[in-house]
Amino acid sequence: MPADEPAENISGGESGGGRASAFTTGEAATRAEEVVDRLGERYWQKAYGGQDAFECLVRTILSQNTSDVASQPAHDSLIERYGPGGPAGRGDLVDALAIADQQRLAETISSAGLYNQKSERIIAIAEEIRAEFGDEDAFDTFVRDGEPGEVREKLLSYDGVGPKTADCVLLFAGGQEGVFPVDTHVHRIARRIGLAPADADHETVREHLEREVPAKKCGFGHTATIQFGREYCSARKPACLDDPEACPMADLCEQVGVDPETGDVVDPSEA
Repeated sequence: MPADEPAENISGGESGGGRASAFTTGEAATRAEEVVDRLGERYWQKAYGGQDAFECLVRTILSQNTSDVASQPAHDSLIERYGPGGPAGRGDLVDALAIADQQRLAETISSAGLYNQKSERIIAIAEEIRAEFGDEDAFDTFVRDGEPGEVREKLLSYDGVGPKTADCVLLFAGGQEGVFPVDTHVHRIARRIGLAPADADHETVREHLEREVPAKKCGFGHTATIQFGREYCSARKPACLDDPEACPMADLCEQVGVDPETGDVVDPSEA
């Protein structure tokens, strides 16, 4: 695995979970698979699963509308206070957060932004999970062993949990193959490259990717696409604007919404 894989990353490095894996090389069946294969060669191939489901859910909520740089300290502070051994810990994170003081929790996670909204949602979800499942171990078993469609439906029923958050829990905690969470990077890049229609919403992009990328490659396809978006295919200044050869995906990309001649970059849906 490359040495420059981020060490603190909701999607990638060691704290993001996962274990080194290897994919079968050979001719890709679809262009989407070819893109993912190339990203896997550049960044990493990993198999996911094994995170505690409730902690993964909380961590993904903290990451909403912010960066890992901001959400990681919030997660660490939350675990330090409410996890086992913390001053507000009760041995069970669901139980500790279900009875947490909202203002104190908001202060604890303030680095993540939108901390009042996120603290209210985390407490409400903890209350629901405690009422239905009892504790975090039972919820973890449900996410890991439950039927994926049923688990996804349950996660989506919680206020503040959208498709991307639900899919991240299915991937990073449940270890479900064939799950390709779509965040802003994946949504932009899939449409810019031409792997999904230019006007596709997040759910439509997910459907295209999960249909055209082999199930075992979806997890690392998600994490590697995010890294590619950070390094090469940013929203406002993709690498191809400076040099068409600077992007490792140049020969596979349709550059939807990107005009290297004028330097104009728009959302693919506006191209």
